[in-house]
Amino acid sequence: MGMISRGSEWHRWEPHIHAPGTVLNNQFGKADPWSAYITTLEGLTPTIEAIAVTDYYVTDTYEEFLEHKAAGRLPNVALLFPNIELRLDVAAKSGFVNIHLLVSPEDPDHLNEARRILKRLQFHAFNDRFDCTREELIKLGKRADSTITDDNAALRHGATQFKVNFNQLRKVISESEWATNNILIAVAGGSGDGTSGIRQAADLTVRQEIEKFAHIIFSSSPAQREFWIGQRSMSTEDLRARYDGCKPCLHGSDSHDQKSVGQPVDNRFSWIKGALEFDALRQACIDPESRAYVGEHPPRSAIPSQVISHVKIEDADWAATPDIPLNPGLVAIVGARGSGKTALADVIAAGCDAITPAGWDADENISPSFLARARQLIGRATTTLTWGGAETVTRSLDGSDANGHMSYERARYLSQQFVEELCSAKGVSDGLVDEIERVIFESHSKDEGEWALNFEELRDQKTSRFQQAREREAAAISDISDRIATEFEKESLIATLTAQVQQRKKVIVDYTADRAKLVVKGTEAQVARHTQLSETAQVLRNQIQNFGNQRRTFVALQDEVKSMRATGAPEMLRQAQARYANSGMKAEQWDEFLLIYKGDVDNSLRAYITWVDGEIAKVNGTPPPIGDPNVPLIADTVDVSTLPLAPISAEMTRLEAMFSADKLVRDQYAALTKRIAQENSALQTLETRLTDSIGAAARRKDLQTERDDTYGRVFEAIINEQDALADLYAPLMARIATSPGTLKKLSFSVRRIADVQGWGTFAEEELLDRRKAGPFYGRGSLIAAATEALMPAWETGSATDVQSAMTAFMAKYLRDLLSHAPFAPAQQAEYREWSKRFAHWLFSTDHITVRYEIAYDGVDIRKLSPGTRGIVLLLLYLALDDADDRPLIIDQPEENLDPKSVFDELVALFIAAKAKRQVIMVTHNANLVINTDADQIIVAEAGPHPSGGLPPISYVAGGLENAAIRKAVCKILEGGEDAFRERARRLRVRLER
Repeated sequence: MGMISRGSEWHRWEPHIHAPGTVLNNQFGKADPWSAYITTLEGLTPTIEAIAVTDYYVTDTYEEFLEHKAAGRLPNVALLFPNIELRLDVAAKSGFVNIHLLVSPEDPDHLNEARRILKRLQFHAFNDRFDCTREELIKLGKRADSTITDDNAALRHGATQFKVNFNQLRKVISESEWATNNILIAVAGGSGDGTSGIRQAADLTVRQEIEKFAHIIFSSSPAQREFWIGQRSMSTEDLRARYDGCKPCLHGSDSHDQKSVGQPVDNRFSWIKGALEFDALRQACIDPESRAYVGEHPPRSAIPSQVISHVKIEDADWAATPDIPLNPGLVAIVGARGSGKTALADVIAAGCDAITPAGWDADENISPSFLARARQLIGRATTTLTWGGAETVTRSLDGSDANGHMSYERARYLSQQFVEELCSAKGVSDGLVDEIERVIFESHSKDEGEWALNFEELRDQKTSRFQQAREREAAAISDISDRIATEFEKESLIATLTAQVQQRKKVIVDYTADRAKLVVKGTEAQVARHTQLSETAQVLRNQIQNFGNQRRTFVALQDEVKSMRATGAPEMLRQAQARYANSGMKAEQWDEFLLIYKGDVDNSLRAYITWVDGEIAKVNGTPPPIGDPNVPLIADTVDVSTLPLAPISAEMTRLEAMFSADKLVRDQYAALTKRIAQENSALQTLETRLTDSIGAAARRKDLQTERDDTYGRVFEAIINEQDALADLYAPLMARIATSPGTLKKLSFSVRRIADVQGWGTFAEEELLDRRKAGPFYGRGSLIAAATEALMPAWETGSATDVQSAMTAFMAKYLRDLLSHAPFAPAQQAEYREWSKRFAHWLFSTDHITVRYEIAYDGVDIRKLSPGTRGIVLLLLYLALDDADDRPLIIDQPEENLDPKSVFDELVALFIAAKAKRQVIMVTHNANLVINTDADQIIVAEAGPHPSGGLPPISYVAGGLENAAIRKAVCKILEGGEDAFRERARRLRVRLER
């Protein structure tokens, strides 16, 4: 078994062609038709490489074919075998059903053996029995038409008369071990001379029995092919139950004349995948879907430029077979432990720049990698890969030229180390999540991907707008909550302020009474005038106080404008530029977005300050010149309410001097007057505050409504983010929805997750005094209430639902929550600070996250066992990674999986994957080799281990149709024989020799 071939490849076969001299309907002409016939066959495109030479009941033309082949003709035809056509005694639309015996030429005595089988078929007529032999057919022909004397003519006529009894044929084949092992039965599937032509309902069972007996259906109809591989009205299980399994459909030119030689209608050529040996046809009977095809071209597989067609290992004395051709489909590398399987996978991966830096640097004592373990012994060995497009790439096997800045991975390598890391329990499979995200990203078209470079960028593009909206609304809630706290505080001050106003009023009344007592007899008129002036002065002082407040506000506004220009607006612009970095705008275009004041605020503010200064000066006025103290400064006839403060104050001072000759009394009077003025000012401030506090309740309610609405908008933003994330998975979910079997177990969901535990625990530990008796006295009681009242809305409700739930929660629990405040309302500063923190907590949404979950069979992948994570990983690469058409190299995909799950989960996926990309796998599992119908088996073998060097490693390769390869598979792989037997259960063909 020293051969090394590419294994199973597509070749054009001609399974049904007649030759000159065919017994019936010979239209090849009289004069030397063979030369022209063979020349035509030799010149056909695509080239025919296997021919089943067809004749009725005999093998004469096949034998003549062999002579031409022996003489050097048909150099491209590697396989010739007889196709013996028989007519059954079952009527069809135009005559009788034709059945074909395809005889393996492997046995040197196959012709004699085939004649022995035919001889056992008999036809009864003319009170006689005729065997199916050349001599007997001639006898039958002459008996049927006594005018015939020529043996050839008699043979032809006898062939038209001889009908094979179906039950007898079935019995003859089944009773002969040689026939069972060397003959494949084909039946025409058409309506003329095939089973479709069996019309009567009563004959339906006969038709089904004939089709069950056959291994092959001769038909070029796509509908028939789909039916026979279980893609139409019957499943593969149904076909197995009724027809002994699936069947390949093949089609020949059925040529009876020169013109149609190898020219089937509509170029419906027959293609068989496998070596040019009869065994390839047996394998096609086992795997009709992947090994037999009718069409102008064979089924396409991987893109040629993405296929490694050849590996060459140089400067490596350990590589006993340095040249290894590779199949474009599924390549399985098998061998005993330590035979060099991983070595070949590593060598191929190295040539593809597919080994990571971590792989090259792995610890040589524990790494499963051959190249890591052999690092000290690899020397100057190189690998040269030839790609399907004829390009070659050479890489050192010591990793010295790996991972250069210009290199990129030309294959995906799932080394044992890579899979172990991705599937290890300690990694919480973040690496697996990253890989899934990459596949999700690549399932979007570039247009949908908006030119993002990776999943994270794409996710940010889809969700950042909603995250920013959420942040804005959350900040607004925070501000509104502070305002509400202020209004609550004002409300709580109404009683205090009311008492203070009454108190002030009483103080003023008392001071006024005290002042009245200081009046000296005879000065009552002056005192009355002083009181009148004092009241007017108080009004003016209040005006000045108000103007002063205005002036301070204008000056503060000037500071804010200055700060906004210098730092505020430029920073806001910088933040906007960062948020919308993809705008593509130039710096000068962004300048337009710098926030500026609509009007000329500098001039306005200067004008306001000038105006207010003028108003203050007007109200103050100018003091009059000091004159005769006995002459009033303000005439009695003047309306004092029209005067400024200065003359009024001067007149009040003049009057005070007249009240008493006693300086002490005068000073007391002046002091009381001043005190009354101060108390009046304070009273005005208190009354203003009281009015403000009385209006606080209405304002608070408006603010609470606004906060509720804003809280709803936060959840709108969260829900929008959730929807945007769900859109990310839509392409992949659509794929999974239409996929069969295992893939359906994979699911993606985007969920809102509310950390009620964290939210409640913060309040219980940081905000509430649980020592106080009340509903929230016990640990966890708040969490329980929130879980029941808020969690469903938070996690699955609409924005309106969340709003309603929070309103109901507050109506039910707010009073109780406030009763656990750690401060009494009387401790104003502390209570104020606490109530702000409380409101921020109550309306916070930091505990709400939008998370996507990837589950397999309903379990989050973060919680799967390493083995099941391995299945998810393989699902990902084999079935979902459509965007990746590079070769996929996998080292022992079955690790951690039990044999049943290998078969159930992976076999179909490998079959589907190899149709799209080259798959190279190292495996110990017979199911993965046999049931995936691997296109090429590479058997690795290592020689004795020399000290200080690497053992010689040799490889042989071929397809499953090769008996020696099958034998090696059975020997090396545990369960190999059982797997073969199971796979070929329905076939009467020999698989092992």
